Amino acid sequence: MRSALLLLPLFITGCATPQPVMSPLPTASVTAKVETAPVGTLDDAADDPAIWRNAANPAASLIVATDKKSSIHVYDLLGTKLHSEPSPRLNNVDLRDIGGSVGVLVAASDRQDLLNAKMAMFKLDTDAKQLVPLGSIAVGPGEAYGMCLWQRASDKALFGFLVLKDGRIDQVAIDTSGAIPTGKVVRSMKLGTQSEGCVVDDRTGVVYVAEEDVGLWKFDASPDGPVTATALAKADGKEIVMDAEGVALAPSGADGGYVIVSSQGDNAYAVYKLPAASYVGRFRIGGGAIDGVQETDGIELMLGDFGSEFPSGLFVVQDGDNLPATQNFKLVSWADVVTALGLAKD
Repeated sequence: MRSALLLLPLFITGCATPQPVMSPLPTASVTAKVETAPVGTLDDAADDPAIWRNAANPAASLIVATDKKSSIHVYDLLGTKLHSEPSPRLNNVDLRDIGGSVGVLVAASDRQDLLNAKMAMFKLDTDAKQLVPLGSIAVGPGEAYGMCLWQRASDKALFGFLVLKDGRIDQVAIDTSGAIPTGKVVRSMKLGTQSEGCVVDDRTGVVYVAEEDVGLWKFDASPDGPVTATALAKADGKEIVMDAEGVALAPSGADGGYVIVSSQGDNAYAVYKLPAASYVGRFRIGGGAIDGVQETDGIELMLGDFGSEFPSGLFVVQDGDNLPATQNFKLVSWADVVTALGLAKD
């Protein structure tokens, strides 16, 4: 969602000009290494990315990302659009390499019916570099918005978390044993207001959810766990300037690393150290050879070698203002973020 703008009074004749609230905290700057081809539709269209890492050839990894007005795309790490699968009103997307006949399963929140939420399912054919539709899973009443997957470490069971626009979060047990994935809701959780971005830590079984005007929360991801949320960070105009949007993880060790939140209101990203989610800093993606990034919705981060431009990890963000072209996605080296913020490299 595009952030709301605060109208600041001007002591001159005429109308006030909308200006974003800016955090007073120090904010580092990095630049993007690559940008994708623009999406094919106008205005607020590009939304959320997911990353598949090619372990055999990291530079040949793929990005799956949504154009929520028309389709879901596959890009390479040069930003080239390799495939587009028509699928109107997909919003957030996530993927897991589950093996078997499916291989890489891609799931997206489907908003085509605003009264009945669904998860759209695809197979990512990593050889053909394209998406193969696998139908959809009906979840329940409400407007689908956010989406993230969890593969439980203990038994590799797969779950989807569908974040409804009103803050309800439905957890779906996904069965991929048949030709078409099926699923059933195993529990529901609730935040008070509009929420979207989410990510699950497969190591610890913790799901992180951004409530746009409030901040970052966590839940126990276990289907039989408590449904009470724990507050981690506030959209207080300092660490996070509302809206709190996309959420991503940089895991390290058994429960360490970082969680990153898109501070959409001032075009930045807040970083918190795990497991306590203590604030460590924030950064922006400024202009260089590639234009800077504004009003980010979805973000994704994966650590590991992705080739010479991304030697220790790949951070992909939606760019809400890519004028004069339509919106697109920017690719940033995680090593640059680590250096800019002085983060631990463990």
